[in-house]
Amino acid sequence: MKQIIDQHRRQFLGIATGAAAVGLGMVAFARAETEPQRTSASNTSFGAIRQIDAGVLNVGYAEVGPSNGPVAILLHGWPYDIHAFIDVAPLLAKAGYRVIIPYLRGYGTTHFLSSETPRNGEPVAMAADIIALMDKLEIKKAVVAGFDWGARTADIIAALWPERCRALVSVSGYLISSQAAGSVSLPPQAELQWWYQFYFATERGRAGYEKYTHDFAKLIWKLASPQWKFDDATFNRSAAALDNGDHVAITIHNYRWRLGLAQGEAKYEHLEKKLAAAPQIEVPTITMEGDANGAPHPDPSAYARKFSGRYEFRLITGGVGHNLPQEAPQAFAKAVIDADGA
Repeated sequence: MKQIIDQHRRQFLGIATGAAAVGLGMVAFARAETEPQRTSASNTSFGAIRQIDAGVLNVGYAEVGPSNGPVAILLHGWPYDIHAFIDVAPLLAKAGYRVIIPYLRGYGTTHFLSSETPRNGEPVAMAADIIALMDKLEIKKAVVAGFDWGARTADIIAALWPERCRALVSVSGYLISSQAAGSVSLPPQAELQWWYQFYFATERGRAGYEKYTHDFAKLIWKLASPQWKFDDATFNRSAAALDNGDHVAITIHNYRWRLGLAQGEAKYEHLEKKLAAAPQIEVPTITMEGDANGAPHPDPSAYARKFSGRYEFRLITGGVGHNLPQEAPQAFAKAVIDADGA
């Protein structure tokens, strides 16, 4: 089986655009890879969405690729959805991967099993959701890859459950934080980038997001990816996932929790203590950044030493913004394969 998978990988890498694979070193920085400017996805649908009870959720997820292949779990961010990987997933499937793309809590067809469960947007809760999904699907280990909330979730999984993680791909790098870290004031220009977080801290902001969810999301898309010329059909496919009845509550709680304005759940306190120490990540990792990312993001040099295993950073050029997998699917898929197979 390994020989077949390696053959799939070689075939994929032979057609992928961008620079040749760079070997992962302790701290390796790859030269920039350029992805052609894209206006919309080549693919438009994952087909039937599967549903499964896992932990406190009934999780909606797309699955493509061979059922016996190595697993790659792709995690979307806010305010996006699984369609961020609409062109990544087929590339990974062609390379032999079983690709799982779940809706995070508060998105799409994922819903809580009980009305009594707190609508908790705490980042560690989302990571625990993915571990519960892996358990239910009987997946022992997977490559975890994501951007925005998805990258934060993937980082937490790699830090707290490294035995479940084959490799990590994280857009914008090391995004593990804590309420204590979130209480530290930033320079004015940096604080300005987080304007929506302060808006969500108010009741006016909660009501505004609830009333104008789609308009708000489209604004974030434009600000975060100023050179991405997405069309209405591309946006509307993803915006439909924001109509989930828990989406507003999860979003508001997430950003208020970061500022210490909302409490998490007691059952996660022991995990939060571990994350507050900013643990190093030991699994093979590739971090990525688009050269036109308009969203808040750390400088790669600030977090490189947080990865103590095989590690590489890649800058993706060509006007690529925050939604890197949808804007540069070849580069993202290639990173998944390289991180896993280097």
